[in-house]
Amino acid sequence: MDSEYLLDHRGIFVMSSGYDPLLLGGPEMPKLVWDAVGEHFFETGVDHCVLYPVSSEGTYPNGVAWNGITSISESPSGADANKQWADNLNYLTLYGAEEFGATIEAFTYPEEFEACDGSARLVKGVTIGQQARTGFGLCYRTKVGNDVSGQDLGYKIHLVYGCRAAPSDRSYETINDSPEAINFSWEITTTPVPVKDHNPTACLTIDSRDFTSEAEVQKLNDFLDILYGKDGTSGNDANARLPLPDEVKLKLT
Repeated sequence: MDSEYLLDHRGIFVMSSGYDPLLLGGPEMPKLVWDAVGEHFFETGVDHCVLYPVSSEGTYPNGVAWNGITSISESPSGADANKQWADNLNYLTLYGAEEFGATIEAFTYPEEFEACDGSARLVKGVTIGQQARTGFGLCYRTKVGNDVSGQDLGYKIHLVYGCRAAPSDRSYETINDSPEAINFSWEITTTPVPVKDHNPTACLTIDSRDFTSEAEVQKLNDFLDILYGKDGTSGNDANARLPLPDEVKLKLT
């Protein structure tokens, strides 16, 4: 037998280089390292929130800035295990569909959100409630940091589709020696939208850290112009809009 092979503890000849007999002939693996410099990652904050009322065609063509966002809590649910028993044993386990929900908290909201919250303008300056609630899409940004760059390492853009806001409580209190602004809150449910070659989804996340080359960064910046709108030249302004997942893939590929 050639010298570059050796007999391991199972009685099998393996290559002498790149193999450890204790690893059953598998390739040699590097030792795990915890808390390496630059790998203390974290996420924080929420800003750049945009509301996109849904159109009658199911698109999101006109985004508006949503100021005063204090928190957005994502609340996935479902995917419950349903055990199927046969032959006196757990024959298989089926899992329910997963749903995406969220809670939005904010000091204020744009006028365009009134219809999403079940309100309608009766006349100028007069609003009535208990009306049909319209759907909307949502976009918001969270920051990504590490132990080297702080909270400015990168960011994630979160896109949410098929949203509906549920009625929520509002508590008005007297002004005292420690007044606080009302923090509005809405529970959000979603209906997934189609995605080619994948299951439908209601949420999509874009990580800026994955766009490293100059061309990739430019592609991401061009995409942000779609989400946030763009001041053009010679009247070529572009309204902020929320592209559906298949278009997101096309723009960022």
